[in-house]
Amino acid sequence: MEWEDDAYILAARPHGETGAIVELLTEHHGRQAAHVSGGASRRLKSVLQAGTRVVVSYRARVEGQLGSATVEPIGEGPSELFDDRMALAGLAAAAALAAGALPEREPHPGAFHAFEALIGALLHPDVWPAVFVQFEAGLLAEMGFSLDLTKCASTGVTEDLIWVSPRTGRAVSREAGEPYADRLLPLPPFMLSPRNGLAEGDIRAGFDLTGHFLEQFVFGPLNRPLPPARVWLLEQLSDAGRL
Repeated sequence: MEWEDDAYILAARPHGETGAIVELLTEHHGRQAAHVSGGASRRLKSVLQAGTRVVVSYRARVEGQLGSATVEPIGEGPSELFDDRMALAGLAAAAALAAGALPEREPHPGAFHAFEALIGALLHPDVWPAVFVQFEAGLLAEMGFSLDLTKCASTGVTEDLIWVSPRTGRAVSREAGEPYADRLLPLPPFMLSPRNGLAEGDIRAGFDLTGHFLEQFVFGPLNRPLPPARVWLLEQLSDAGRL
């Protein structure tokens, strides 16, 4: 079994004296783990960082078996983020979410392109937290748990949608949800359209919303908590007054 694909590095850990086990998010082959010979070398250590885009050549004797891979970097990788600790925390959290949520060897090109878009957004400090929330919503959709924010679950109206049902992930209008407001999740307007802009508390509401469904539908069934890197990211954003 052999293939070549574009990919992003999600994580790498040492294996043996000179190798590394690398987690990859590929465009056409989904999340893949592979052994990279020489992964502990100085040259490859700088490549095997979360967020580095590579061309991966993969080979395995049998489908389902851990294969071996060679990787060649494309561009400068995440080096442009090295002076922005918050953006690096965002990158680490996104990589941890993708590695923890996506099943291995199952194609998810949408997740690949969403990760690509987020990396581009990380260069823009005022924008990327909102893009990160949308990345999480997209990850949910890739896993089959799309949020339905198009109309009110109760009345079918498409305006004044301000809540989401924590059980179904469907939007609820102000009028329909008023009697149950304490049981519903706030829906920040930017999740309906980027033209709505951001108000105070919107980013936190967005993270609370996607985090609830990531716990309920993705990580909970796997008996795992949300990745520590995501928890750390929210702590950093809160400390910086950006939630």
